[in-house]
Amino acid sequence: MSRATALFRTGRRRLIAALAGLCVLGLLWWALPLGSTEPAGRVTFSTGVRTGVYQRYGELLREALARDLPELDVTLKASEGSQQNLSRVAKGEADFTLATADAVSKYRQDGLPEADRLRGIARLYDDYVQLVVPDRSRLESTKDLKGMRVAIGQPGSGVRLIAERLLIAARLDPATDIVPVSIGIDRMPAELEAGRIDAFFWSGGLPTSAVRSLSERMDIRLLPLGDIIPELQRSGTPARYYRAAVMPVETYPRARNGLPVATLAVPNLLVTTDRTEPGLTEALTRTVIGNRDRIGHEVHAAQLVDLRTAIYTDPLELHEGAARYYRSAKP
Repeated sequence: MSRATALFRTGRRRLIAALAGLCVLGLLWWALPLGSTEPAGRVTFSTGVRTGVYQRYGELLREALARDLPELDVTLKASEGSQQNLSRVAKGEADFTLATADAVSKYRQDGLPEADRLRGIARLYDDYVQLVVPDRSRLESTKDLKGMRVAIGQPGSGVRLIAERLLIAARLDPATDIVPVSIGIDRMPAELEAGRIDAFFWSGGLPTSAVRSLSERMDIRLLPLGDIIPELQRSGTPARYYRAAVMPVETYPRARNGLPVATLAVPNLLVTTDRTEPGLTEALTRTVIGNRDRIGHEVHAAQLVDLRTAIYTDPLELHEGAARYYRSAKP
């Protein structure tokens, strides 16, 4: 055998061995557990006040993510609400959050930092605005709040935004025509119960546990808000995200209204930025939709999350990863 032939055969054997090795590696890659390609690392989720719906939703979503994405470490960060949440995510202080559509619109309209980087993941459920007073109160409408001590939410909250707009629509100056009290739902019920405030505004999913618990301890009523919705909707672009709605009697069966209450509702959005990796956002979206019933068992409003409507995250562009999930999960 010539030396050239021997070298050729040796080279061929080595080439075949190398190709076989690559095939084995390929098979091993496909055999790896699915978790090895799942998103990993640390992310922060900005929620809301500690007794509010945003906080509880965040806790339940974190539990779902721990099952679906075990390599992902989720930290929850309490906040004052929608406005602070958006600021945190836009500035990179959090990766994901919840916010109302009107708060998102205002953030963008005001040209606040990194507003153009915000992206939507899902439209979740609607918040219902609730104006709560003691049953013995003489108050019958928003206009009657003049001179009253009214809790309107913390400065960075979505309820603060809505409450101030409702007061203006009712021809009341939020700074001078009422005594504004800047507290959240974690303190509002106790302050009303103690007589230190005359009324409070709250915007949350139905039922809100803090309001329901209050109705079981004292006699309360919810004032109707339907009469000022037309004026509110004439007030500008962000207000177009409000719609007329009705709170059924069974929402708070112990409240003393006895009839459904006309009010307004605003969508809640799950929000991130264009900085978030598409793979992570796609996986998180899958968990949100896939765990709707499990989360909704405790946060009843979350039962309304629907694959057909979740995609509508106006005024935000849908994140690339979320869009990828919705394309793959068409009903």
